[in-house]
Amino acid sequence: MATAVAAPTPEQLSAFHERGYLVMRGLFAPDEVRLLLDTFMALHAGGPIPGCFKPAPPEQAKGDILKLYPRMMHPHRVNDVARRYLLDARLAAILTGLFGEEPLAAQSMFYFKPAGARGQALHQDNFYLKVEPGTCIAAWLALDPADRENGGLEVVPGTHAMDIFCPEEADSTLSFTRDYVPVPPGLAAVPVDLAPGDVLFFNGSLVHGSGPNRSTDRFRRSFIGHYIGRSSERLSTWYRPILTMRGEEVEVAANTDGGPCGVEVAGPH
Repeated sequence: MATAVAAPTPEQLSAFHERGYLVMRGLFAPDEVRLLLDTFMALHAGGPIPGCFKPAPPEQAKGDILKLYPRMMHPHRVNDVARRYLLDARLAAILTGLFGEEPLAAQSMFYFKPAGARGQALHQDNFYLKVEPGTCIAAWLALDPADRENGGLEVVPGTHAMDIFCPEEADSTLSFTRDYVPVPPGLAAVPVDLAPGDVLFFNGSLVHGSGPNRSTDRFRRSFIGHYIGRSSERLSTWYRPILTMRGEEVEVAANTDGGPCGVEVAGPH
């Protein structure tokens, strides 16, 4: 098992701050990827988990594959493997460099994204987490190859240095979420193809999203953590309790206002 812990290099830090994202190739070994896949497929087979996962019975899904394979929210609260990888020392070392301070864990998520699933419209994570001061950083771990065909991620470099945008309504035939942030003039969405074990780190203001999974037989499974810096004073209440990377609970004030757009929902995204 690959367990080496290394901080980002000066070149990697410069790239992250310039573009708003950083890809760390092969950060997790194949046996770790398999453990995570086996763990989450077993959780799926076990059925609903209160507060985390609520798949619909096939007769109620009415052909919507995402109702059979919805994302899992905060699985680290119910599963030891998810908790261990949310708090992994390799992520902690990289996040410490990216934040310039101690990182704290706010959320874990798991996406199945089977063949035929809709994508997620372009959005910004800190629209939902509402971290102040500063922002959040995501660590997006690919567990399957993530590419254009099966709905891999795309990012809009440069938006990480911009404010939170007030979103428009997404095309519900392409996105399972409602909010959509158009690409700002002069910028462009860039695809980020990932191999299993790669991790994409990105700033909470970076506009990003994904298209539908247009493959016929491929999942695009991923395990995602959202983190905040130790100096953060407030964030949306739904993400608490917050954990240190050693697993200790930390008190952070709830950000209860509506945010800059007045429509932010303090719930899953």
